[in-house]
Amino acid sequence: MAPSGSRSIKRSCQTVLYWIPVLFINLIVAWSYYAYVVQLCIESINNVGEKIVYLLAYHVIFILFTWAYWQTIFTKPMNPLKEFHLSHSDKEMLEREDRGESQQEVLRRMAKDLPIYTRTMSGAIRFCDRCQLVKPDRCHHCSVCDKCILKMDHHCPWVNNCVGFSNYKFFMLFLAYSLLYCLFITATDLQYFIKFWTNGLPDTQAKFHIMFLFFAASMFSVSLASLFVYHCWLVFKNRSTLEAVRAPAFRHGADKNGFSLGLSKNFRQVFGDEMRYWLLPVFSSLGDGCSFPTCLVNQDPEQPTSPGHQPPPNKPVVGEGHQFPAKPLRESQSRLLNRAPSWTENGGAENKERQGTSNPAMVIENET
Repeated sequence: MAPSGSRSIKRSCQTVLYWIPVLFINLIVAWSYYAYVVQLCIESINNVGEKIVYLLAYHVIFILFTWAYWQTIFTKPMNPLKEFHLSHSDKEMLEREDRGESQQEVLRRMAKDLPIYTRTMSGAIRFCDRCQLVKPDRCHHCSVCDKCILKMDHHCPWVNNCVGFSNYKFFMLFLAYSLLYCLFITATDLQYFIKFWTNGLPDTQAKFHIMFLFFAASMFSVSLASLFVYHCWLVFKNRSTLEAVRAPAFRHGADKNGFSLGLSKNFRQVFGDEMRYWLLPVFSSLGDGCSFPTCLVNQDPEQPTSPGHQPPPNKPVVGEGHQFPAKPLRESQSRLLNRAPSWTENGGAENKERQGTSNPAMVIENET
């Protein structure tokens, strides 16, 4: 068999394997719908008023939960704009140079007009060898997707997608509504679960669905609650999961609070300025994903304070058919940096833990 044919088969097998966790979640949700709606509400609850209230509340939560889950799965991660990619001449020049200071000079010249403030831990320009681009701030290369993802948080097997700038709000709402879904089922199923053990239910198959539904919802509630609280902490600190593990490095050194602007501004950066969209799985995050305002006073003197390039006014910054509202970076930065907070901030600038300035040795980073 030709090598290309074997690679194609391998990719197909990997694709099938990657969708197994998503299929598992969908089967669990489908069974929970049947167990709650049919076996509990229709078959077991005799009070008509209670039955109607439970069904109405359940379906509102169910719709929001599945909507957020769908958005998290099928929203394609955003990739860096073409301005961050090496031109053909830059690639040739980079290939001709030895891996050293001369190669780093090529990258510094290319990054001079880009809104980039982060560096590698050694102080070099962050460059992806596989994608052949200068990495925007908070951008990382995903080894599963084999692409550089803007503001990458992590690759989630339960949604078979990278969680990043384009779908992080959807992921947060998915966690929130899935937790609410499990808590609602646990609370409303509790009295019938107790009747199961006190022989208060008729001896039908409904009693076993009620028992397993309570156990499943309770167990998922515990794991979802811990994950949701952790990501709420990340939102209010303005960090990604990767940044929580390894602090982003600037010219002055690593700074875990480098992108934190205060509670309110950190929250609005993910959920947007308009409250009517906060609870809906529609894109409302601020910025373009390629550059982010920073709380640092001494910014990189080699970089512009605002990008010299901006997406065309009506052109989406997402690739391949995903129309997100394009927000010019200057507009979103000025709103985050200058607008008075609408609710209590965390009070002053956060304490920074900075390391000493590193030597700008030549390092070409390929993160996974």
